[in-house]
Amino acid sequence: MSNADFAGVRPDAAEVRTADVALRRVKRYLADHLEERDIQVVVGGDPDDTLAIPRSAVELLARVLAHMAAGQAVSVVPAHAELTTQQAADLLNVSRPYLIGLLDHGKIEYRRVGKHRRVRADSLMDYKRQDDQKRRETADELTQLDREMGLY
Repeated sequence: MSNADFAGVRPDAAEVRTADVALRRVKRYLADHLEERDIQVVVGGDPDDTLAIPRSAVELLARVLAHMAAGQAVSVVPAHAELTTQQAADLLNVSRPYLIGLLDHGKIEYRRVGKHRRVRADSLMDYKRQDDQKRRETADELTQLDREMGLY
C-alpha cells in the first residue's frame, strides 16, 4: 500500500456539516429498512437512474460519515493490505520502535520481506480493538473506584 493510498482525508468545516446531515439520513434509512440487502440510490436526481449498493457498503459509509462528522481524517485500508511498520505505527498512534516491540512480542502478526516487516491490516486492527476494549474497561474501573470513594 503506497503512502498516497494511506493518507487520510481530513474534512473541512463545510464537509463536517454535510457529513453530519448525511449520517443522520443514512442511519435513519438503514433503521427504517432493516430487510433491504441492497440500497437503491438515485443518481443525479433522475429517478430512472438508480444505483444498487450493498447494505454492508452503506453501513461502512455510515462509519466513514461518523468520523467525518466528528472532524476526523478518514482512510480506507483493505483488511488484507500489508502496511509498513511506520504506517502501522501511525494507525495506532504510537512510535515505530514501540510497534516493533509489539511485533517482536507476538502481539501483532507480520511477515518479513527481505529485511523489512510487513504488518497485515486485519491483525493490526484486531490488536487495536482489543487494546481499545482494555482501555475502556480500565477507565470504567477507575470511574467506579472514584464513585465508591466519593470523588466522582
